[in-house]
Amino acid sequence: MSQASPSPSPHPTAPLATPDEFRAALSQLAAGVALVTVDDDGEAAGMTATSFLSVSLEPPLVLISVREDSRMDELLSRSDHWAVSLLGEDQRALAARFAMKGRLSDRLLFADTPHTAGPLSGAPLVTGALATVECRTEQRIPAGDHTLVLGRVLQALVPDPDGRPLVYFRGNYRRIG
Repeated sequence: MSQASPSPSPHPTAPLATPDEFRAALSQLAAGVALVTVDDDGEAAGMTATSFLSVSLEPPLVLISVREDSRMDELLSRSDHWAVSLLGEDQRALAARFAMKGRLSDRLLFADTPHTAGPLSGAPLVTGALATVECRTEQRIPAGDHTLVLGRVLQALVPDPDGRPLVYFRGNYRRIG
């Protein structure tokens, strides 16, 4: 009877992909565009995200990835309720505004963004979004230079079931088709 030899472990000095190589490779993956929002003691805050995904149907769980030590990371560490609005193809300017470094204050951005406060989270839900979800944080997981925030979905609505999504691909916002 022969015993299988253990599989070799990766060489400890094997090179890692550089951030530029990794970014170039992942730019080939199309991603939906969402606006993650939170109510910070009566002040609306938001960020554009392409790192939003479904985790589980039972129970309904989603995950977002936020840069460690970013303003959104700080806000989500203080507030356990937040929301996500899945943006439609006609909301490209909105996505760009909330993704901009050194942007205007969130207060000014939300003053020009039609939205309502989510009934369960208090977080802004963008008017005209394809879908919205309101969440409660279940877990925060440190992951490299980001924090993964696992959220239980409290409410999910689809106000525009026939809408077309905004997609991020190769460093630009795009339309499907």
